[in-house]
Amino acid sequence: LFGHEKGAFTGATVRTAGAFERANGGTLLLDEVSEMRMDLQAKLLRVIQEQEFDRVGGTQSIKVDVRVVATTNRNLKDEVQAGRFRGDLYYRLNVMPIRTPALRERADDIPRLVNFFLHRTAHIYGIPLPTVPPETMRLLQQHPWPGNVRELANAVERAVILSRSPVLLPAAFEES
Repeated sequence: LFGHEKGAFTGATVRTAGAFERANGGTLLLDEVSEMRMDLQAKLLRVIQEQEFDRVGGTQSIKVDVRVVATTNRNLKDEVQAGRFRGDLYYRLNVMPIRTPALRERADDIPRLVNFFLHRTAHIYGIPLPTVPPETMRLLQQHPWPGNVRELANAVERAVILSRSPVLLPAAFEES
């Protein structure tokens, strides 16, 4: 996140800009922020509040103007109450909360997503675009998808690779 100076530690042979420095003037996405260690949460809070940070091994603060977007699959309020997430950081990050419903809550999106992943997979592997009959699509729409869109993407790719068929029947999505 913060980069390092040359010589800051063994193997630091060049100065390296961190994510905040590279995102200066733009937006930085912090994916799964709830997984961040408490010591890093304190450093993150400082850079968000003060708009400055120090590189590892550095002696001068670096000013940045960065919009932070943070994602999590956990309820951060619950994490704060359990002592696993800093309350002050939660309130800094919770300026404009946007809840994205889980894929199981938006089954109507699944056909469009499947179509997108089919096109992408066929393009990557240089194969003809397979079709998904209605019974297969119904099966996909009924699945709970605990891994959300990433799980669906992987399931489509796996089905295309393993089936090698122009039509993806429900059996193509059975996990082995």
